[in-house]
Amino acid sequence: MPANLPPQYFEAEKVYRQARTPEEKVEALETMLAIMPKHKGTDKLRAELRTKIAKFQDETLKKQTTRRGSLYTVRKEGAGQVVLVGFPNAGKSQLISFFTEALPEIADYPFTTKQPIPGMMKYQNIQIQLIDMPPITDREAKPWFAHLLRNADLLMIMIDLSKDPVDQLDHILGELERMKINVLPGHTLGEFQIGEVYKKALIIANKSDLDKSRTNYRRLLSRNKDALPVITMSFEEIIGLEEFEQTVFNTLDIIRVYTKSPGKKADFDDPIVLPKGSTVQDAAESVHKDFRQNLNFALIWGSGKFDGQRVKRDHPLKDGDVIELHM
Repeated sequence: MPANLPPQYFEAEKVYRQARTPEEKVEALETMLAIMPKHKGTDKLRAELRTKIAKFQDETLKKQTTRRGSLYTVRKEGAGQVVLVGFPNAGKSQLISFFTEALPEIADYPFTTKQPIPGMMKYQNIQIQLIDMPPITDREAKPWFAHLLRNADLLMIMIDLSKDPVDQLDHILGELERMKINVLPGHTLGEFQIGEVYKKALIIANKSDLDKSRTNYRRLLSRNKDALPVITMSFEEIIGLEEFEQTVFNTLDIIRVYTKSPGKKADFDDPIVLPKGSTVQDAAESVHKDFRQNLNFALIWGSGKFDGQRVKRDHPLKDGDVIELHM
C-alpha cells in the first residue's frame, strides 16, 4: 500500500535534512510523524521515524548532561512522561507528592521548585512519570524549560481556581506558543507549522473547594475552546483524585498489550506499552527488532472475532489484548 504522504510532510522532511543539531532534527521528525497518515502503507516509515527520534533524543541528553549536568533534563521512564505547567502555588508539587514517592518542597511562598523533580505514579500494572517543574514565569528556568516540555508525552496545565482561571490559561498557552509548542486537540492537518511541536495536554482545575471556585470553573470551561480534558481537583476535600490516574492514562493515548508463549499463560504484570493505533507488527518489533522481518502471524485474545484468532501483522491492537507471536 502506498504511503500517500501530504505536501506538508515533504516540507518537514526538507527541514529535517537541513537541521544541524539533534534538537532541530527531533523537532522536524516529530512534525513529520504528526503529519503522516496512519495506515498500513506508513507502518514501516512511522517505525523508522520513532527510531530516529529516540536516537537524537539520546544525543541531546548526552550533550546536555556533558554541558550543564543532569539538572536540566530528565530521561523518560515508564509508560509516558507527563510534565506539569503552571503558576506559583498552583498545586504542582502537592500533586507530585500525593501521586508519587517524590518529595518536592511544598510551601506557601512562590518559586519553591527550582529544578525538574520526577516521580513515578503507579496506574494498575504500569508506571507513568510525572515531572514537577518551576513556575512557567520563573526567568531562571527559561533557558532549559522549553526542551523538557517539547520532549514530554503529555503536558498537564495546573490552574488555581482561587484566582482568575482565564488569565492563567491565556498566559500559559501564550508562553507555550512562544516556545513553539501547541496543544492538542484542535489542529487540522493543514495547520501544522514547520519547526513547531504539537503536544497532548489536559487541564487540572485545582482548589475546587475554595470560594468562587464554581464560578471560576465555569469561566475556565468557556475559555477552553480547544476542548482539552479538564479534571477538577481538591486535595483538602479529596475531589478528583480517583479520576486523575485514569484520565492521565486515557489522554496519553497508549495501550497495554500482553504476550504469551504457546501453551502458557500471559504475564499480566509486564505489558508492552504502545501508542494507540499500533498493530501486531508494532508489538512484535517492540519485543525484538528481528521480529519485523521474521513474524509470520499471531494469535490474539481480546480484539479478535474470537479468542485465539489467527491475525496478520497489520491487525490493529486494543488495550488489554493478548498476542502469541509465531515466526
